Amino acid sequence: MEKTWRWFGYKDKITLGMLKQIGVEGIVTSLYHVPNGEVWQPEEIQNLKNFIEQKGLRWSVVESLPVSESIKYGGADRDKLIANYKLSLQHLAEAGVTTVCYNFMPVLDWIRTELEHPLPDGTFTLYFDKIRFGYFDCYILKREDAKADYSEEELDKINALAAIITQKEIDDLIYTIIIKTQGFVSGNFSDDTPNPVALFKQLLALYKGIDKDKLRDNFKYFLQEVIPTAEKYGIKMCVHPDDPPFKVLGLPRIVTCEEDIDWILNAVDSIHNGLTFCAGSLSTGLHNDVPALAQRFATRTHFVHLRSTEVLSNGNFLEASHLEGRGHLFEVIKIFEKLNPGLPMRVDHGKLILEDVNKDYNPGYSFLGRMFALGQVSGLLAAVKNQASI
Repeated sequence: MEKTWRWFGYKDKITLGMLKQIGVEGIVTSLYHVPNGEVWQPEEIQNLKNFIEQKGLRWSVVESLPVSESIKYGGADRDKLIANYKLSLQHLAEAGVTTVCYNFMPVLDWIRTELEHPLPDGTFTLYFDKIRFGYFDCYILKREDAKADYSEEELDKINALAAIITQKEIDDLIYTIIIKTQGFVSGNFSDDTPNPVALFKQLLALYKGIDKDKLRDNFKYFLQEVIPTAEKYGIKMCVHPDDPPFKVLGLPRIVTCEEDIDWILNAVDSIHNGLTFCAGSLSTGLHNDVPALAQRFATRTHFVHLRSTEVLSNGNFLEASHLEGRGHLFEVIKIFEKLNPGLPMRVDHGKLILEDVNKDYNPGYSFLGRMFALGQVSGLLAAVKNQASI
């Protein structure tokens, strides 16, 4: 596997020189400053590619070329936005950047309720607390029919939390779910967004009446338009699984399991319509056998995210060590190295350790924590290689 790293552009505190020193080979990045839906211009793509290559690295994967919300819910301007998307793909291919990771998650790219959950060893990790998320849903958003998504026992705990939660905890929950985990990836929110809860509700309202079947229809429409362009220019499109892989806030999720992935890959049956295999996202669904999914979809995978999670009995989950948890990364690596070797791989969602704390890195994208994870995964890769040669 090619060892890649998600890098957030020219202003990233983690420099390309630092990454070269720790064994990174390829860069995963995006034109983060370009608003969603606008065309990526050739000059900007080429300038970024040249900057990366001057440091002795290569631009291996685009993550992400965002799919605008209007494409997902089927807005009146979706054809124009899809045309812009296809032109951006053409420009990327002409610059020699041909692997594009994206997602089709409505409104939320990913969800956590705590960004610095303390662990017994003194480090910190990302955490999802179902009851706190339920409080956000029922008491902050006050979403219609929200209570139907929770059991009576869970509602009792949500109501008990409502009686004791502080204003600071409420503010932190809003900031974590709406802004901090979304602002650097979705483009919908930023630190200076006025009244983020109101904007969040507006985005949710756009999906009123959009169920799983309708979202699938819109996704298929997108694929039927985009994949011929990908085929023409040699682009490998790879959709990222939903994180977490289950329904939230009444929004449908359509990349959650084997049946979903199978449907997507058959919606437009082309090698250019592929998968980003995220062991972490898939492992948060207890319905998923991660190695079995790797085995089933290895040949249609173009990009791999290696991380793992631990799911607790109450439905909460946290990022686990890259050597532990439900991701079973050793088995996953063995499968990909056998069935589709040489794929770009990046470690994901490293813990906060040592001097990472208080550096204000994007959540899950610390330096030392990911470097430690890269060391662990490099050991797994070496073990797989050595095992294969015996």
